[in-house]
Amino acid sequence: MNLKALRNKIDLIDSGILRLLNKRAKVILDVGRIKRKSKAPIYVPEREKDVYDNLAAKNKGPISGDALRAIFREVMSSALSLEHPVKIAYLGPEFTFTHLASMKKFGASVSYTGCETITAVFAEVEKERADYGVVPIENSIDGAITHTQDMFIESDLKICSEIYLEISHNLISREADKRKIKKIYSKSQVFAQCRPWIEANLPGAELVEVSSTAKAAEIVSKERFSACVAGELAAKKYNLKILSSSIEDSAHNVTRFLVIGKMEAKPTKNDKTSIMFSVKDRSGALHDILVPFKRNGINMMKIESRPSRIRAWEYYFFVDLKGHYHDAKVARALRDLGKSSMYLKILGSYPIGDNV
Repeated sequence: MNLKALRNKIDLIDSGILRLLNKRAKVILDVGRIKRKSKAPIYVPEREKDVYDNLAAKNKGPISGDALRAIFREVMSSALSLEHPVKIAYLGPEFTFTHLASMKKFGASVSYTGCETITAVFAEVEKERADYGVVPIENSIDGAITHTQDMFIESDLKICSEIYLEISHNLISREADKRKIKKIYSKSQVFAQCRPWIEANLPGAELVEVSSTAKAAEIVSKERFSACVAGELAAKKYNLKILSSSIEDSAHNVTRFLVIGKMEAKPTKNDKTSIMFSVKDRSGALHDILVPFKRNGINMMKIESRPSRIRAWEYYFFVDLKGHYHDAKVARALRDLGKSSMYLKILGSYPIGDNV
């Protein structure tokens, strides 16, 4: 079969795909009407997981699993926008890693609004100016994002999903030769992750801290002899050159993001529950608090502490554990924990995200 014949065959297949997509869209419109009538949530994390898992199980190739997921992310993004105009608030501005994580989760068909602070993201969702918010919670190198943790102390919003994003930093500039670079802009955390490379390759450059990598790229687009450390999307946005790629000192730099909203995800077969609690300052208190998890055979995936900011030497503990809080073992452990802690709050149960 020659090239023209093969292309004609592809055109026929594409026409069939288009008919099926529109057929799917008509069903989605019916789903949207039912959801609006029953006031059911538009975004359903457990249903999203089912769709991806079912497709992955049926996929025989040659399309890779990652490619299939990317295709259906946009199919599902279109479906969300058909059901209801969905708005996502994220820690902005545009083309930051939080924006990229938001698009990885919700696709290109929903609308996005960038916020200057994590507090503002929570406020947008709480005041229903946005349906969901996306905020960073921890980095594999730098650890927890304490501002996000602190927001959960006062906010009633729930964690309904999580996103893992591999972070890659690039040296970006208007200049074609990095030897001309005299000044580098980026966030303090990014500089910390790239310091060995910068010291080895541009030891004389002045490092200037700014609020975001996207802001750094914007500044560099207007300056000569300067560069920034930012992501690939920022380079495309401001028409800048990538002089060096992947300059971070760790080969596995991953940030975990949370999707926050007013709804709660229903159980799947692979869930995570996040909680926070406080205990009285006494000998053995933390040990006693952890006993219910061991007794019920529950895997504690992470535990961290934060000062209460109310009384000196009083702490909140943040825990991620395996399972949904509706699961019998988890529910039993949390009941026991509630009896022996001063304060207990379930931040949400949600499907475990695909780590990279």
